[in-house]
Amino acid sequence: MDRRLTALAKAHGVSTWYEDWRRRRVEVAPETVVGVLGLLGVDATSPAAVADALAATRAVDRAALPATVVLTHGTTRALPGPGVVTLEDGSRRDVDGELPGDLPLGWHRLGCAGREVTLVVVPRRLPVPPRTWGWMLQLYALNSERSWGMGDLGDLAEFTGWAGTTGAGLVLLNPLHAVGPAHPVAASPYSPASRRFVNPLYLRVSDTAAYAAADPATRAVVDALRPDRGDLIDYDEVWTAKRHALELLHPYAQPVDLAADPALASFATWCALAERHGNDWRAWPAELHHPDAPAVAEQRRQLADRVAFHAWLQHLCDEQLDAVTAAARAAGMPVGVVHDLAVGIDPGGADGWQLADVLAQGVRVGAPPDDFNQLGQDWGLAAWRPDRLAETGYAAYRDMLRRTLRHAGGLRVDHVAGLWRLWWVPPGAGAAEGTYVRYDAEAMLGILALEAHRAGALVVGEDLGTVQPAVTRGLRGRNMLGSTVLWFARDDDGDFVPPARWPRNALASISTHDLPTAPGFLAGEHVRVRDELKLLGTDVAVERARATADRERLLTMLRDEALLPEPADPGPVVAGESAPPDDVVVAMHAALAASPTRLLGVSLYDVLGEVRQPNMPGTVDEYPNWRLPLPATVAQIRADERVTRIVDLLTAARPRPATPPSGGTPRPAASDAQADQS
Repeated sequence: MDRRLTALAKAHGVSTWYEDWRRRRVEVAPETVVGVLGLLGVDATSPAAVADALAATRAVDRAALPATVVLTHGTTRALPGPGVVTLEDGSRRDVDGELPGDLPLGWHRLGCAGREVTLVVVPRRLPVPPRTWGWMLQLYALNSERSWGMGDLGDLAEFTGWAGTTGAGLVLLNPLHAVGPAHPVAASPYSPASRRFVNPLYLRVSDTAAYAAADPATRAVVDALRPDRGDLIDYDEVWTAKRHALELLHPYAQPVDLAADPALASFATWCALAERHGNDWRAWPAELHHPDAPAVAEQRRQLADRVAFHAWLQHLCDEQLDAVTAAARAAGMPVGVVHDLAVGIDPGGADGWQLADVLAQGVRVGAPPDDFNQLGQDWGLAAWRPDRLAETGYAAYRDMLRRTLRHAGGLRVDHVAGLWRLWWVPPGAGAAEGTYVRYDAEAMLGILALEAHRAGALVVGEDLGTVQPAVTRGLRGRNMLGSTVLWFARDDDGDFVPPARWPRNALASISTHDLPTAPGFLAGEHVRVRDELKLLGTDVAVERARATADRERLLTMLRDEALLPEPADPGPVVAGESAPPDDVVVAMHAALAASPTRLLGVSLYDVLGEVRQPNMPGTVDEYPNWRLPLPATVAQIRADERVTRIVDLLTAARPRPATPPSGGTPRPAASDAQADQS
């Protein structure tokens, strides 16, 4: 690659090479680098353009203030001259050539050297997370006598309250991000229309004040709309029923003050327009492509009732999430509900429309080739532009975190390595023909720490797979947790390592939503279904042999650690082994309990014997992704002997502190001496 193009790419955080999953250097094609630079507004399409862009880059004064200054509390930073800090409370403080270390945490303004920029003072680290356990829950999979064809926030409040009384310290959810209101309704929670607002599919209609205020005849009509539970979740059927019911109840609702929340007003406008023109704003009439366009204002007036309706739905989501938080607090949960933040958004969705000025238009986020996805991955998601984030004071990133953390005792960040770098695929390229774009990790991580600190929430980063050491160090240094999964806890020979060797600063689980369930792994379901779907890269016999060997290695580790005793009455067996599947599943959870890992996550799919995994990577409609209900209702879960067995095991291993903090309320910040660096 031309050295000038390499220098230009480096200046803008675009990688010209990377290490693959085998730690081998891979050179990025020049046309990919040119394409990605173009997405950042840098013309590199000719030698002359590269020379001009490089000259402009080198002309920037390196001593000048950056567009946003992020300062860790307790540290200082030199300035190009005297300045004035305007604190977020409105008070002012003169500074003479240096930012002091005693500035309060928060969002401030700094005037210096003829410029005014955003100044963010962030905590050094979060409080040390408690040692506790809890349930990992795909909320849509819950069902009860009161829910409508899928799990809802009423089910979540009931489940959370019960879980807390049995000793669980947290409930970790799938993302509850909003999807588009038009049909077909998106099933994947990881391709949302917006990460700032909530999916109203999760509302419990009968828990609304409007339902209580409605006349008996209206309530009877609403009740009759309730869909039956099917073998698979039908999101379109559920949304059709709930939308109709909520429309009937809307006249009984109190109006929402849209002037008090411009972001909500804009989101509700997008929803109203999406109902008319479809869920992808890029296919709308051109005059509607910008939220501030005159045509949008006119449509907002014409669709005022629909805008008000969608704003009310978000108000209801807030109310019902508040009830979930209250249930966690009343049950004494030390953490409470942990929400999941998806790595990106559907570029045609509400956030893609509202936040277009800070997004890279045309990029698709994914992952480079690896052992399991040798053609790379194209997730079709939009990405922040790192330069625009800095220029706008990270306001969009901050606001997204604030809205997500509003009802959270914790936040799981999907693909947390994306705070350091993301794999960008330029338009027209295949998934493997992308490259990494670097973000300001100190800013991204520091702002996350600040907003989590203010919400009293812990942070879990999903750092599975091949991640740079800087990611692990960065999380650990701020008392944020990584992720440990039993399936991946192996040594270089492929043997499962004893749980005593698992890292302390993590959330440990047996599996994830993208991997086999514990019963599915023992039964070889992951091989059978991938063979049926033509997803195996090798002969099915080879995969079956590999699965059998993996199962044997797991059983060996569990027996070596005295976690799987030989039963007196073997009963049904797995692949000729003398251990019944239910006993092996319990032993897997005993491995979690035996680890030093701070948080333990237990999946109901594992405990209830579900062999099918929630999501099958590499498929869309070929597999019922995100549509599998749990095989038991909330009431049945509470009475299930298998659930009781796991609860007893984990509450004995992780007893509740005598006076736990309330779930979702701020915990005192840890001093440096308290910080856990294990």
